[in-house]
Amino acid sequence: MIIEPSGQACGATVRGVDLAGELSPILIAGIQAAWLEHKVLAFADQRMDDDALERFSLAMGDFGDDPFFDPIEGRKNIAAIQREADEKSPLFAEQWHSDWSFMEKPPKATCLMAVEIPPVGGDTMFCDQAAAFAAMPETRKEELRQIKAVHSARRGYAPDGLYGDNDKGRSMAIRPGEAAMATFTHPLIKPHPETGKEVLFCSISYTIGFEGMDEMAGMQLLMELHQWCEQEWFHYRHKWEPGMLVMWDNRCLNHKATGGYEGHRRELHRTTIAA
Repeated sequence: MIIEPSGQACGATVRGVDLAGELSPILIAGIQAAWLEHKVLAFADQRMDDDALERFSLAMGDFGDDPFFDPIEGRKNIAAIQREADEKSPLFAEQWHSDWSFMEKPPKATCLMAVEIPPVGGDTMFCDQAAAFAAMPETRKEELRQIKAVHSARRGYAPDGLYGDNDKGRSMAIRPGEAAMATFTHPLIKPHPETGKEVLFCSISYTIGFEGMDEMAGMQLLMELHQWCEQEWFHYRHKWEPGMLVMWDNRCLNHKATGGYEGHRRELHRTTIAA
């Protein structure tokens, strides 16, 4: 297994492994160690079908829930993240977020397998939320440790949300509903359950407020944190290749999609790995 660090805030490309082949305990232990170190692993030159994607996902943990996606036909735990060449709907997931942070137990990891990659555009951006917190002044860190953030899916998946009833012409099988109005509270600063590093756990997509703050003060804090995390030295820009599988750690990263591939089709198959 050859690991090539990105040279950015996080991320590494892995070569020399066949994830469609035998997933030995030694291989999985090596992948787990590299993943905890680099937070995003991009496995190049894979030839994985959906069976292989499911086998690898289960080797890393149990399947998690995807509350607002329908799975692809014939599968229970694979969703298609896709966009047709002529699609005009707003780009999916173009705001920073950690997958399903509004759940009581947000997922540990997300896997995306390249099915159809356009020749240009479609990069995925990652922000290292542990590095962002570590770079703050000590007095600010202590203040933030006292705060609890309120998370919800309502901005995206409620009936009146971005992907709700008025979202027309989208090829992805998104399933909005009233369940998106629910909220769940997490500490704003969470220790990573395996590395112990403190993580800034909030996002512009799913954080809707903070306990004990009025709406205006909460929005000001959210925008302050968002702008802090926008600094490029906390980022990794991932460029997709055909035959690539990417796995990232939702417990310490935010991510977002980018466009730039108008006129080209893009499809990735996704699994969610439970905490």
